[in-house]
Amino acid sequence: MAKKAKPKPVKPATQGNYSRLTEFDIYLFKSGKHFKLYEKLGAHPAEHDGKTGVYFAVWAPNAQQVAVIGDFNHWQKGANKLSPRWDESGIWETFVPGATKGQAYKYAIQSRQGILEKSDPFARYAEVAPRTASVIWGTDYKWKDKKWLTKRKNSANKPRPYSIYEVHPGSWRRRSDEGNRSLSYKELAVELVDYVVRMGFTHVEFLPIMEHPFFGSWGYQLTGYFAPTSRYGTPDEFMHLVDAFHQSGIGVILDWVPSHFPGDAHGLYEFDGTHLFEHADPRKGYHPDWSSFIYNYGRAEVRSFLISNALYWLDQYHIDGLRVDAVASMLYLDYSRKAGEWIPNQHGGNENIEAIQFLKEFNESVYGSYPDVVTIAEESTAWTGVSKPTYLGGLGFGQKWMMGWMHDTLKYFKNDPVHRTYHQNDITFSIMYAFTENFMLPLSHDEVVHGKGSLIGKMPGDEWRKFANLRLMFGYMFTHPGTKLLFMGGEFGQPGEWNHDRSLDWHLAEHPPHKGLKSLVRDLNLLYTSEVALWKYQFESRGFEWIDYQDRQNSVICFLRKDEKPENNLVVICNFTPEARHQYRVGVSIKGYWKEILNSDDAKYGGSGLLNPGRIATSSEKYHQRDYSVSVALPPLGISVLKLDEEVEEFESES
Repeated sequence: MAKKAKPKPVKPATQGNYSRLTEFDIYLFKSGKHFKLYEKLGAHPAEHDGKTGVYFAVWAPNAQQVAVIGDFNHWQKGANKLSPRWDESGIWETFVPGATKGQAYKYAIQSRQGILEKSDPFARYAEVAPRTASVIWGTDYKWKDKKWLTKRKNSANKPRPYSIYEVHPGSWRRRSDEGNRSLSYKELAVELVDYVVRMGFTHVEFLPIMEHPFFGSWGYQLTGYFAPTSRYGTPDEFMHLVDAFHQSGIGVILDWVPSHFPGDAHGLYEFDGTHLFEHADPRKGYHPDWSSFIYNYGRAEVRSFLISNALYWLDQYHIDGLRVDAVASMLYLDYSRKAGEWIPNQHGGNENIEAIQFLKEFNESVYGSYPDVVTIAEESTAWTGVSKPTYLGGLGFGQKWMMGWMHDTLKYFKNDPVHRTYHQNDITFSIMYAFTENFMLPLSHDEVVHGKGSLIGKMPGDEWRKFANLRLMFGYMFTHPGTKLLFMGGEFGQPGEWNHDRSLDWHLAEHPPHKGLKSLVRDLNLLYTSEVALWKYQFESRGFEWIDYQDRQNSVICFLRKDEKPENNLVVICNFTPEARHQYRVGVSIKGYWKEILNSDDAKYGGSGLLNPGRIATSSEKYHQRDYSVSVALPPLGISVLKLDEEVEEFESES
């Protein structure tokens, strides 16, 4: 049987005037510089020759024929064929009269292997899984967050606190009386927004909200990069959720996954019958850790696709930042590979030069268009300059996860306090490199899955000591330099490992130990956001100074968090043992009266109540190489924060 001939490209004179693509668009696309492809490719409600319908355009350069099938033509493969453009861009397009918003569709792509039915890479909405078709969509949502966007713009490039509540929307809270269903976007816009505001977080970060076929991937195996998952509602309803956060003064950050994608038949893998988006050689194009496929960052059209997607969420959904997943896997050609399983670069090294250039261009494009947002790298290696500007040789991210701090801190706290005297370096080492990057301290979902247990479960001792340890660890986290991220459930001591098919154990949140922990996290957020010394120089060494890090015998550390105004400085003292220490002397440089503004051992947090009430007068006794000192009581497994009394505005914990 003879092969069907590929149709000849149609020149503009005979193509009609429905195309949204100009010659300049094609030039940018083929150069890897078109970063608003979502305005051109995909499905767009339109009018042509006086008829309403939908314009379709898809990139499939190696296809022999492309048709669009859907509800509007009863899924007949020959009813609405697309025409290849004359400019060798590989783009096919057509106009379908009568097609309308809400109808499902796919592309039927004739390849050498047969007909492939693919969802639209630029679809803005999708059917609810396990169905896999794209859905025609156009929005008329009216945003009400102008005040937030103006404030965000005015604060661009200025220091600000980031305390991020990381959320998996499908399991944060469920309706057990309604078949254990997840909350909708509209319900989250009430319940989650209210909770985040009451807890004092500055931002919420969603695990990937983009459409994904397997719920158990938590969103990290994407097929619909431009479509918020339909599991919880429509795109407009997700816009409403973002809007509700903004109107309540909360920023929204999305996890973004440009590192790999799954091999589902309807997705990007072998999209036109060839390795279009991914590398053909599995040594570069297949990821062994996740059984997924790696983008060909050297292909201009792929870079246009990915960077367009990043800007799409910032543009169309007013998103305030992108946390980029698995950056380390992008940087190294030999990541999780044995000898012989990877191909060195042209210089014989293991650096992925194409991915490095892509990440730089991504950050330059984001900050060039939206200087008031943030990009955050999940990067776990010693790669230098991740959060340094590209003009200084860096990758250009705004912040980087401080994985070393996370590993060392959890390792330290797992030790029984009696042994901590031998592990002092684990808790102090992070300051050695704390200012080499713009670090974020993450206690993320990765630390409470795959048999790792919960945060409270990592703490040693009986119930009281477990909660005291976790209160202390959170206090240390919020006073350590860097921004903060905490995964949902950690704030009230979720006892079990996170399960994406279950709600958090909200019934426990009102039990005294859990309720006390939750109150502390709220007050730590209030402390962090209200005390300028905790965030103004959180990426700079001038914002931190050791008072004493060598008291191994008592497992105590004390340090200053600093502002240029000394009266704003805070003294932080951590006692990592269950032994209360009375009349513990700490050196200070300013004479006067100090006041304890936070103590994790407060009875309202579930502690024993060993506080330092009233005003603490300095002594002329020199200590810690300082002119003055104060004598304080150190609570068991507790943290105490002091500030000069003259400037203290005491805040009361909400009931």
